[in-house]
Amino acid sequence: MMTVLSHKNFHVPEYLNASVPAEYRGLTRDGVNLMVIDSNNGNTHHNSFHEIGSYLEPGDVLVLNNSRTIPSVLKGEQDGMEVEVRLSRSISEHEWDVLVVQPHTDLSKPISFGDRVEGSVVGSGSEYPLVTMSFSIGGSELFDFFYRYGKPIRYEYIENPWPLQAFQTVYGSVPGSVEMPSAGRAFSWKILNQLREAGIELAFIQLHAGLSYYGNDHWPNPEGHPEAYEIPEETARLVNEAKERGGKVIAVGTTVVRTLETAADENGNIEAGKGITNLYIKKGTNLKAVDGLLTGFHEPEASHLDMLTAFLPEDILMAAYQEALEHGYLWHEFGDMNLILPLGERA
Repeated sequence: MMTVLSHKNFHVPEYLNASVPAEYRGLTRDGVNLMVIDSNNGNTHHNSFHEIGSYLEPGDVLVLNNSRTIPSVLKGEQDGMEVEVRLSRSISEHEWDVLVVQPHTDLSKPISFGDRVEGSVVGSGSEYPLVTMSFSIGGSELFDFFYRYGKPIRYEYIENPWPLQAFQTVYGSVPGSVEMPSAGRAFSWKILNQLREAGIELAFIQLHAGLSYYGNDHWPNPEGHPEAYEIPEETARLVNEAKERGGKVIAVGTTVVRTLETAADENGNIEAGKGITNLYIKKGTNLKAVDGLLTGFHEPEASHLDMLTAFLPEDILMAAYQEALEHGYLWHEFGDMNLILPLGERA
């Protein structure tokens, strides 16, 4: 009997883990593959990301996260032993929620970094195993220190230390994410300009993404993982006008879904402004503002799968993921892309 694929028995073969950015594989950023899932009926379409515009219509709005990735892995020292600290979320000018990777680190003692900078744990973080670390410098001086001494986060499937630029979207402009908001990585300025010329509106929000993985099969719980966001007046206007005229609002990444749905009223209208979101979008969530989602292929751990099942039933999603494996789609932040969008007649 054939095993029904579910998130519990899901496994990505090692050869499908994208360990190399597209531009280091002889492609352009926008040369990756695109699988489209029709959220009305579950039908799938296979194409190149170059063709994303063929699934969009004039008057649709693509909403992108313009947060820029910072080098967020710091190597420090305590009692002669190396200690790795991963930034997760800025709390104040000199305090961050962080993950101390080595489990036996003495959190009652400061950790020494370069340039005589120290970090001291001053409390629990937003959720276990995060802790709040106070650095001995703050503000722009602390950010400058991160850029001098920090490295981008690399998970085990990425072997080479790619430069920070490989972990950026082309339009990222406001530093603050500790991991790349990777759903937008495949966009080139050429594709973005083509979409504009075709009547597709582009709008931007900002949400500085925190850690997506704590290690040891432990992922963040969105309700315990607050993230700061900002929605400009122009973005609120473009989204609200699209809703009024029947255009689709497509979120580029789960960070954008989380931001827009946090700021939406019951009619799907967006209010501009700043805030903190701990919204947990899951099966049965009534999506008020967002009609479609562009995302990468990520192993369906709980919260990511839950958000996607707000767009699609789990059985349809997992069948599409199985199809992606069979077609050789590449997974993770350097991999191929998945667009979930209502296209045909509803089943």
